[in-house]
Amino acid sequence: MSIEAIGSVLNTTDPSALPNAGINEQDFIQLFVNELQFQDPTQPLDNSQFLTQLAQFVSIEQQSEEVGGINNLLTLGSNGQSLDLLSRSVQVTNADGSTTSGKVTAISFTANGVALTVTGSNNAVLPNVQLSQIQLVTP
Repeated sequence: MSIEAIGSVLNTTDPSALPNAGINEQDFIQLFVNELQFQDPTQPLDNSQFLTQLAQFVSIEQQSEEVGGINNLLTLGSNGQSLDLLSRSVQVTNADGSTTSGKVTAISFTANGVALTVTGSNNAVLPNVQLSQIQLVTP
């Protein structure tokens, strides 16, 4: 029975290194404060507009928390999948495109995700194998 790897679905890059595609919470607060500071005193901000903007701020905060929760669930799922691979025979795709078969002998949890150690039939050890490199799992 083969098990499909979810490693390719997980984003193992550092989120702080990615470019920000939209407005974040700090940007929204800065815009909101600037709008309050520079509003026309003869035409102050309408209460309905103020409440609408406040609701948008709350919505952004909730979406941010939901994304964090989903990321935590993906991490837990990948950790559980990797534990199931311990002592299983796997086929690994190497960086050059070749494949190597062996048994998962160790699992380490790093800041970049899960790293497996695979020991081949000739006792060659492949350290730091990512879940996305696993192509086939057999009992």
